[in-house]
Amino acid sequence: MTPRPLTVGFDLDMTLIDSRPGIHATYLALAERTGTYIDADLAVTRLGPPLAEELVHWFPAERIAEVSDLYRAMYPEIAIAATPAMPGAREAIAAVRDAGGKSVVVTAKYEPNAKLHLGRLGIVPDAVVGDLWAEQKAVALREHAAGAYVGDHVGDVRGARKAGALSVAVATGPCDAEELRAAGADVVLADLTELPAWLAGYREDASRA
Repeated sequence: MTPRPLTVGFDLDMTLIDSRPGIHATYLALAERTGTYIDADLAVTRLGPPLAEELVHWFPAERIAEVSDLYRAMYPEIAIAATPAMPGAREAIAAVRDAGGKSVVVTAKYEPNAKLHLGRLGIVPDAVVGDLWAEQKAVALREHAAGAYVGDHVGDVRGARKAGALSVAVATGPCDAEELRAAGADVVLADLTELPAWLAGYREDASRA
């Protein structure tokens, strides 16, 4: 039996792109612009949650909306060119396409900036949905009928499980393999370079079921 077409969701930061250099530079510029100290080295060790959850460490609550808008406005000029693709990112998207499937990027990042990253790097998913974190990601995953979701954070695991999708975790972000497994990931890969082989095996198993 031929397995049905599969839609695979992907997280963005530290899954498809190494956003640390660009985010680090943007935080330094934001600190200079606002006159507020930000430990950019620390901030890039806890990527994944929405921007506001990081900014509350450095700014009072009443300034978060204002500073978030400023950060997002500064981001394209500073961060896009500084951000590389993660190893295997393009190949992972291609593997889904070659298997007859579709890919959708579901990320907590501001959607216009997410699209700028993907466009510059030549990573072309079938859809991009931004501004969703953890369990919120289930909304987009269900809308696109994703059977699996690939991410680097325990929040991504929670989003996949909430959507009833297979949680495929990559240990390339702030959460190590043990933490991802403990959160309930169904599959843990070292990085995206392992995804094409995993996907081929998964599809083969599905065809036998």
